[in-house]
Amino acid sequence: MARALELPNYIGHLIRRAEQVHTALWAQHVSREITSPKFAILNALSRDPGMDQRTLARLTSLDRSTVNQMIRRLTDQHLVSQVRDEADRRRTLLSLTAEGEDLLDSLIAPAERINELLLGSLPEGERALAVDILSRLASLDDEALHDGA
Repeated sequence: MARALELPNYIGHLIRRAEQVHTALWAQHVSREITSPKFAILNALSRDPGMDQRTLARLTSLDRSTVNQMIRRLTDQHLVSQVRDEADRRRTLLSLTAEGEDLLDSLIAPAERINELLLGSLPEGERALAVDILSRLASLDDEALHDGA
């Protein structure tokens, strides 16, 4: 008989479960149409308009093909505009449209409430520590992952 793991003791399982909880709360309280990754794209473009897709992918920790698909959808929805970079015609620069800015504005408060709800499930003294731990885990890059193998 194969040995079975106690999944509730494994960080990967817990991270996946936490993501499921976040996704369900997001759909219930923020938006079913604008997912958390799409929100990340809109938010990044609001903070730094005129960036290219490669930069956007890096800043949002999304792969370039996913960003490409999302940008197409967001452009079709008139939330994001694309213009050719005059200095480098191979690059397309992205910005929020006025409609995109309005939508993002309407999503900020509910997104903050989800963050507060999730962090509020922890004792106050552990909230900053939880954010720090998750930030460190999220910052592991491919090189660090391969060095540990």
